Amino acid sequence: MVEKKSCRGRLRASGYACESPENLALMREIDRLYIKLPFFGTRKVRKRFKINRKRAQRLMRLMGLEAVCPKRSTSRPAPGHKVYPYLLRNMAITKPDQVWASDITYIPLQHGFLYLTAVMDLYSRNVLSWRLSNTLTGDFCLEALDAALSRARPQIFNTDQGAQFTATAFTSRLEKRGVAISMDGRGRALDNVFVERLWRTVKYEEVYLRDYADGWQAKKSLGKYFDFYR
Repeated sequence: MVEKKSCRGRLRASGYACESPENLALMREIDRLYIKLPFFGTRKVRKRFKINRKRAQRLMRLMGLEAVCPKRSTSRPAPGHKVYPYLLRNMAITKPDQVWASDITYIPLQHGFLYLTAVMDLYSRNVLSWRLSNTLTGDFCLEALDAALSRARPQIFNTDQGAQFTATAFTSRLEKRGVAISMDGRGRALDNVFVERLWRTVKYEEVYLRDYADGWQAKKSLGKYFDFYR
């Protein structure tokens, strides 16, 4: 697990824990709603939970969910990044290592939360690698990518347009390996539908059943789950 400094200035196994208990509980409910209805944006979220726009936007931004909204996306591209086309439209995926995909999702803890990223083979649906982090910086995404690339190399790698994936450090890793880069359309979460289905499975079969006490418990339990999922 990549450990990052929390807003209190020290390393935490408990994840990011600067939110009030009320907001942490609300984020759990937003997560459950989003897993069922990934097209929900801040407007529908604020109506469903009777909260104001700024609060809905801020919490969804913390959770990494703004990518589905047409405005003010958390999955903002890195400044000046190259625009990559979406290559998977109408493509038949017929063999392993033809297309890999990656994304980030929110993982609730008893007193905070973490972020999970995974690299998935879209043919076999195997999770090739995964990492947890306290923050949305790109380090843990690079670690997951490097772990997957140490085993094999895909023809195409698909992500959303988040800064973690559009950063030069990430795209150059792929380009140096001769991997074609595909990126979802802005605000089109379902372009990465197979990873969205993975998150739904992970949440219902593992995360929502465990109520992790801290990051170490989350790492251990998710490790067992992904070993089984393979």
